[in-house]
Amino acid sequence: MLDVRNVRKRFGDVVALDDVSFSVGRGAVVGFLGPNGSGKTTTMRAVMNLISIDGGEITWDGAPITGEVRRQFGYMPAERGMYPKMTVRHQLVYFARLAGLSAGQAATAAETWMERVGVAGRANDEVQALSSGNQQRVQLAIALVHEPSLLILDEPFSGLDPMAVENMKGILHDQLELGRSVLFSSHQLDLVSDISRHVVIVDRGRVVLDGDVRELREQAEFRYASITFAAPTVWQPTLDRAHEVERSERFVRLQLPADIEPATVLADAGRSGQVVAFTFTPPDLSEVFLASVGRSNALDEVESVDVAS
Repeated sequence: MLDVRNVRKRFGDVVALDDVSFSVGRGAVVGFLGPNGSGKTTTMRAVMNLISIDGGEITWDGAPITGEVRRQFGYMPAERGMYPKMTVRHQLVYFARLAGLSAGQAATAAETWMERVGVAGRANDEVQALSSGNQQRVQLAIALVHEPSLLILDEPFSGLDPMAVENMKGILHDQLELGRSVLFSSHQLDLVSDISRHVVIVDRGRVVLDGDVRELREQAEFRYASITFAAPTVWQPTLDRAHEVERSERFVRLQLPADIEPATVLADAGRSGQVVAFTFTPPDLSEVFLASVGRSNALDEVESVDVAS
């Protein structure tokens, strides 16, 4: 199990990590979420010992992470971390050897993973000749080529087409079946919901939410009511603290406090017209995310190049 406890990191006057704590269990996948500049990449780099930390500790199975243990981790950085003039096959063999595989094992693993991620037909091409999506596939193969016990994936879905996304989701599922641990960051929150049951949300270097996705949704302080009328209807809700989210001639969507009774909402709408469809649901993950970081434009921020990203 990966255990990050009370980790702190400062870059000059910038507090990148402020008492960050969370865990990733064996056979578990954790979505690591946050706006740009929140500390996700800094945390991942700290796990991989690419930066030093100012305080706290990071352990694997209860013990400090040595260089030998870290060689059994797989890391996929958000930025390209490959040799552009090296062929795909040589790239994978090289990184497999760095992780401790023999020449024969590395060659076999390279062939296996090129096929698995869908770049076998480009094995003899230089990485710089590949499209952005295929380069992303190669980076994933590099992270997996030595069958790591822990996968650290920073924006792994970036630049991938829908078929590649489905392939990667299948790969991650297979890793979980093998009992491996996965920590991944993504701004594509619909994918996070599909893959991960557990998320950690950070903002400004601090953990603001940590828990099961379903439980976090249920614990939210608000709900969404969607009402469809049989005919064009002008409904002005008389409900306390109702916030209109969307409206058309026959449809209204409201944000409401979680403690309101659905029957109360339905009765209020029914006084204005015939209701033919009604739902009352907790927020989805993206809405929980936006509420937790307190920034309505969090997902639209320009990608930051700051070291605290």
